Amino acid sequence: MRYSKQSLVLIVFTLVMAVLLAACGSSGNSGSGSGTAANAPAPAASEAPTAAPATDKPSAEAEMVTFKDSAGEVQVPKNPQRIVDTTAFYTGYLLALGVKPVGVMQGAKDSPYLADMLEGAEGLGDDVTPENILSLDPDLIIVYTGTEGIDKLKEIAPVVQIQYGAKNYKDQMLDYGKLVNKNDEAKAWIAQWEARIAELKPQVQAAVGNKTVSILNPYAKGLYVFGHNYGRGGEILYGEFGLKAPAEAQKEAIDSGTGWASISLEKLPDFAGDIIFTCPWSGDTTDPKIVYDNPLWKGLPAVKAGNVFQLNPAADTYNDPISLEKQLDFIATSLLSVK
Repeated sequence: MRYSKQSLVLIVFTLVMAVLLAACGSSGNSGSGSGTAANAPAPAASEAPTAAPATDKPSAEAEMVTFKDSAGEVQVPKNPQRIVDTTAFYTGYLLALGVKPVGVMQGAKDSPYLADMLEGAEGLGDDVTPENILSLDPDLIIVYTGTEGIDKLKEIAPVVQIQYGAKNYKDQMLDYGKLVNKNDEAKAWIAQWEARIAELKPQVQAAVGNKTVSILNPYAKGLYVFGHNYGRGGEILYGEFGLKAPAEAQKEAIDSGTGWASISLEKLPDFAGDIIFTCPWSGDTTDPKIVYDNPLWKGLPAVKAGNVFQLNPAADTYNDPISLEKQLDFIATSLLSVK
């Protein structure tokens, strides 16, 4: 086909313009200047990344450390964020360190000393199952040594086992400080506690003198006598204030190392001190009046003198730092009022 001279000029011009336009478009899409692509709207939320890219270095929350519990060594998060505590009696250690578990036993939630601090924590009831713990997505689970089903719990998160009463509450506090990476806070609590004891102890000892002190709980088969390491103020009365128990209570509940003894009602006079702290036993529904209305009880010197003080069965059975602080106020006030 033959083209005229004018046609050839038009074809060449058209091809040149096409090349120039293509080049400009390519340059605008790859740059960061003021071209059309630079001012395009951001991708929709569904198209944006939902998490930061993975890195080889773990985050602070994911970093694991070795902790020694009652069963040996266990790898735990350095800074645990979602703790499930199944102990109830030791929940207050976490709270005293400013750590709120995501799940706790109902007994802890029922304590008037702990309830407000546990607002928002999930109540696990009285029986712990892997299913209700799994739903809380924990990164650490705390149990008592010998808890049934520990192997299944270990499949959910690291498990720390605690032997009840194996350590005094100060050493236990330091252990909890290590567990949740709050060593300074644990030491600070002990320091302020010891300062309060140093202030109150001489006043209490002067008020009590040589009088003996008992902790007695009526229950279905008689009475429990408590000692120095089983809650109900024993850690304060016998430990911190150094008060004396009646000889039989000292022998059976303290020197024995058990922290408690069970006696029949007939033996009550041998175990009752000049001062008595008491409350109904929280482990059954027996009417405590079976003891409190009995002539043996009413004839005790402490009862006649008005030196009997009622503990709270829902709270004073605990011996964690929060509960001890509350008990200290009540016990000191009570002892300073003895006749």
